Amino acid sequence: MLREIAGPVGRLEALLDEPAAGVDVRAAVVFAHPHPQYGGTMHSKVVYQAAKALGRIGCAVLRFNFRGVGSSAGAFDEGVGESDDFRAGLDFMQQRYQSVRLWAGGFSFGAWIALTVAVQNPRVSTMIGIAPPVARYDMEAVRRSAKAKFFIQGERDELCPLKQMQEFYAHCEEPKELVVIDAADHLFDGKTSEVGDTIEDLLGDWET
Repeated sequence: MLREIAGPVGRLEALLDEPAAGVDVRAAVVFAHPHPQYGGTMHSKVVYQAAKALGRIGCAVLRFNFRGVGSSAGAFDEGVGESDDFRAGLDFMQQRYQSVRLWAGGFSFGAWIALTVAVQNPRVSTMIGIAPPVARYDMEAVRRSAKAKFFIQGERDELCPLKQMQEFYAHCEEPKELVVIDAADHLFDGKTSEVGDTIEDLLGDWET
């Protein structure tokens, strides 16, 4: 099993989940984890559930630790270096799966990184943002993007309030979809399996 990919400042600890042999890959997905300075890793429960859900609908999914997390080289870089790390993940998946769709997703801080990088990459067709910090970081390019945008938000998110997400979403370009998970906080504590179910429902038949 893949354990690392090459990053801009050295190795990035990684995990690649691929469909069973003989199963056509629907999309190659790179999925980013929450803020490194608040305990976020590629093993965060929401990231794990998202990756497994995407795998169940036939996607190949790359998770990795940003620089300075786990055994990944480097140190936290305020989002700048982390964006470069995500680009390295996209490059890896683009080279490995040259003939399939490329999707990008992330949770919290990772959603900001994933989506803002994805809008700049012409190969990425679909973006998945779980509890994106729309009021904390500049996500104007995401709002204006004509790429497909799928958002999942907790009703009781204390860090990225639902009202802010709804205001952002109202001004997003189509195509777009937002699902709110009842009574869920920012970490979707006790409801991470619902995140996975929601991803399957949203993207199970998605063809872009």
